Amino acid sequence: MTDQIDIAGLMREIGVRARMASAELAHAPAEARAKALEAAADAVEAAQADIIAANARDMELGREKGLGPAMLDRLMLDEGRIAGVAAGLRAVAAQPDPVGQVIAEWDRPTGLHIQRVRTPLGVVGVIYESRPNVTADAGALCLKAGNAVILRGGSESFHSSTALHACMVAGLRAAGLPEAAIQLVPTRDRAAVAEMLRMVEHIDVIVPRGGKGLVGLVQAEARVPVFAHLEGICHVYVDKAADADKARRVVLNAKTRRTGICGAAECLLIHRDIAEGLGAQIIADLVAAGVEVRAGEGLQHLPGVVPAAPEDFGHEFLDNIIAAAVVDDVDGAIAHIRRYGSSHTEAILTEDDDAATRFFTRLDSAILMRNASTQFADGGEFGMGAEIGIATGKMHARGPVGAEQLTSFKYLVTGVGTVRG
Repeated sequence: MTDQIDIAGLMREIGVRARMASAELAHAPAEARAKALEAAADAVEAAQADIIAANARDMELGREKGLGPAMLDRLMLDEGRIAGVAAGLRAVAAQPDPVGQVIAEWDRPTGLHIQRVRTPLGVVGVIYESRPNVTADAGALCLKAGNAVILRGGSESFHSSTALHACMVAGLRAAGLPEAAIQLVPTRDRAAVAEMLRMVEHIDVIVPRGGKGLVGLVQAEARVPVFAHLEGICHVYVDKAADADKARRVVLNAKTRRTGICGAAECLLIHRDIAEGLGAQIIADLVAAGVEVRAGEGLQHLPGVVPAAPEDFGHEFLDNIIAAAVVDDVDGAIAHIRRYGSSHTEAILTEDDDAATRFFTRLDSAILMRNASTQFADGGEFGMGAEIGIATGKMHARGPVGAEQLTSFKYLVTGVGTVRG
């Protein structure tokens, strides 16, 4: 595609094709949708060299643009990650099919039999930045749930996403499903995003996946409903009753496994009673791992830390940086998270059941964990095979958005000539 194109016309055509495809998918056999995903996985494996070559072009352009290490890590595809993409497609294919699933059923004294049944949303629009694997994850989950999807990847991942999208289309073709069920917007022009946000006739829900700038734009300008989280400001609270070995292992993993994902820990909270003991050990572990610890009062004397600025709390670093603060107790941790959190994921490290219960009941983030790394805030790790994102709102989907969360429901009501008096 050249830049001299009618973006509004292009997006309208894509939307019309998606709506037509969604009508076919709504009654396509579950076996056909699973077959398409299995065939797509085969295509990904067969095209590994081409995908890596396409990704190399994106990585080169990313370095020229000055992308930081965390963003380049999100962009990079190697043999292991491509194998993970294929495995994710197969995992979604193997999941129970949500379409037509009876959520609840009951009888009424009038003689009516009522079923609440899962049904596809219709057309999903996914707008994402540098992670090209979202092309496969989002395509797979939307297809599994009987939805058509319009994918608009970031300019940084244009070549990688195009290569992966070709594999998804090959899967659809092999299963005899409409190729328009999974469409990739074929231009880097940002006007395509603005069009998607207004396509109420063609798109039923938008899922933005990326940084604060992208998600904020979508939430501010979309006329289409949105599933999103604005930021992943994830906290880990180390309670005075924490097990030392567990705490040290979990905190290090929560921060350093992958710093550029939304489930990475961005703030460490330490109970005052253990600040000089276990807390100091944990901070030393982080410093030794190359993490810049921006420490609040009560921690600034520890070796290797730098003093925290007020704006470091409530900040999503997506880098090898973490804020750290001392709190008086679990209630202090809860108050801090309520003030600075983004309702994404929080973890408590403790062997005290009462403290854990208090943490779980008094916080309302989408995901709450006990003695586990926040890096598990991922649909694959929740048994969903993959996820299209983490939703922190309170309507419809919340937490990891997998295939089941990409459905709505309808009521099937059966009578026996029943009339209302």
